[in-house]
Amino acid sequence: MNKYLKYSLIGVLVLGALWAAVFFIKSNSKSAVTYETSKPFISNIEKKTVATGKVIPEDEIEIKPQISGIIEKIFMEEGEMVKAGDLIARIKVVPNEQSLNQSRGRVRNAELALNNVKIEYDRNKALFDKGVISSQDFNSLQLQYDQAQQELTNSRSDYQIIRRGSAGGSATANTNIRATVNGTILEIPVEEGDQVIQSNNFNDGTTIASIADLTKMIFEGKVDEGEVGKLQVGTALKISLGAVEGKELDAKLRFIAPKGVEETGAVQFKIEGDVEVNDSIFIRAGYSANASMILEKKDSVLVISEALLQFDKKTEKPYVEVIVGSAEDQKFERKDIEIGISDGVNVEIVSGITEEDEVKQWNKTEPIKKGDDEEGEEDEEDEDSEKSDE
Repeated sequence: MNKYLKYSLIGVLVLGALWAAVFFIKSNSKSAVTYETSKPFISNIEKKTVATGKVIPEDEIEIKPQISGIIEKIFMEEGEMVKAGDLIARIKVVPNEQSLNQSRGRVRNAELALNNVKIEYDRNKALFDKGVISSQDFNSLQLQYDQAQQELTNSRSDYQIIRRGSAGGSATANTNIRATVNGTILEIPVEEGDQVIQSNNFNDGTTIASIADLTKMIFEGKVDEGEVGKLQVGTALKISLGAVEGKELDAKLRFIAPKGVEETGAVQFKIEGDVEVNDSIFIRAGYSANASMILEKKDSVLVISEALLQFDKKTEKPYVEVIVGSAEDQKFERKDIEIGISDGVNVEIVSGITEEDEVKQWNKTEPIKKGDDEEGEEDEEDEDSEKSDE
């Protein structure tokens, strides 16, 4: 009887172990993954690139003084529209004492020379009227007298220019800073009381104001060397402004730099495009902008999603897996393909598959079951409690 009981207990234990193993295997087994498929389709595809840059006026003019001095009065403000000849500011001249003294001495010398020549002129004129001297001798004295008068006039004008900034009879004074073109005042970097320097051969001079026509704007940006070879002058651009959402401006590429500049290890080429300004959008100079341009375009070609592509580890050539038989069998066959241009979402299929093939979708994942998720959270809580007890 004891022997029978012993074998019975062994049998029960074996059956229990088998049942536990089967239960464990079933509870931890995963269902087979079923891959979905998609077919190639006919579509238009465009390869685009985006250049970052800014929108600036085509021409920006800097107004500089023709004489040094101090800003006495500013008549305009930034943002105002001006026409050529409008008064922007006035300069108060602070003459150089040495130059002023030299000019005053030149005037005095001219006066002395004129007085001396006049005495000689008056004496010889009386003799000429009596017929004592010839007309040739008198004409020579007349010329000297006229030259002395002109020298005095010139020296007095120079003295007034050094002292006041302009000659008394001139139509426009150098102290008056006027606009040279029509446009909008972008910037007035000086204030009343600031000292300014005149523009000359050795100095650019102080900028009183900068003026530009905001109806003539250009896009200025940079593109990578890998894309610049595909650009052509006249290519259409779409300009999106960072400060204006939801609107785009049309533009045409007008310039591609013949020389690149290396920036952070990559060679960049400067480009410019004429922007068609829309009256409904007020564009300020210096807005940051992106220019989208089409590098390549093909119509009605066979394409698939780029997510369906795989690449051979050795040859690095693209391939896809195409279903063989019915979808329930989940049998796939590898097919090497040749691809063309891509827009980042879809890629052109040159050869390898047809429109009728069903291509395997990769990276298929199963959704997490709610029960499994809750169990996982409970396990984590148990582990945390155990750590805290320790």
